Amino acid sequence: MEKTEKFEDKLSSLEAIVNDLESGEVDLDDAISKYTEAMKIAKECSLKLAKAEEHVNKILKENGKLEDFSLDKDNQ
Repeated sequence: MEKTEKFEDKLSSLEAIVNDLESGEVDLDDAISKYTEAMKIAKECSLKLAKAEEHVNKILKENGKLEDFSLDKDNQ
């Protein structure tokens, strides 16, 4: 069973890879591998953010049902 890594941990991993790549001290094969891993992590983070945004954009109504949240144009 694979342990789910926290978003913040993934972001830290991504930052470490970017720092390694920016250093210019990584050989080409390692750079390609790190770039591939960074893209995988970035996609995972993007999906996690999209799910969080979807969840935040729901509002719990008095009847206990979740509904899409929208601002009333008259109240802006």
